[in-house]
Amino acid sequence: MKWLLAILIVIFVGLQYRLWVGDGSYAHRARLEQEIARQSAKNEQLLERNRVLAVEVEDLKTGHQVVEARARHDIGMIKDGETFFMTHTPDE
Repeated sequence: MKWLLAILIVIFVGLQYRLWVGDGSYAHRARLEQEIARQSAKNEQLLERNRVLAVEVEDLKTGHQVVEARARHDIGMIKDGETFFMTHTPDE
């Protein structure tokens, strides 16, 4: 009878250890829930960035104004009939 009681106590302690400390424990579950919350927030930020990029891509595919603005800014293009003025500021 003493052996049976000792075995039951060891099993009980082992199960309690897994419940509070081991894999699948309450602490482990709480850490996983925090990681899920952080990853969900990051995913929302990335989805918003993707939406903005998709709108920009669509504008570049269909809108000539965006392409023209990019060409003017990046490579200095000018339209026919426009006059280009370059100003020089003296070095101090």
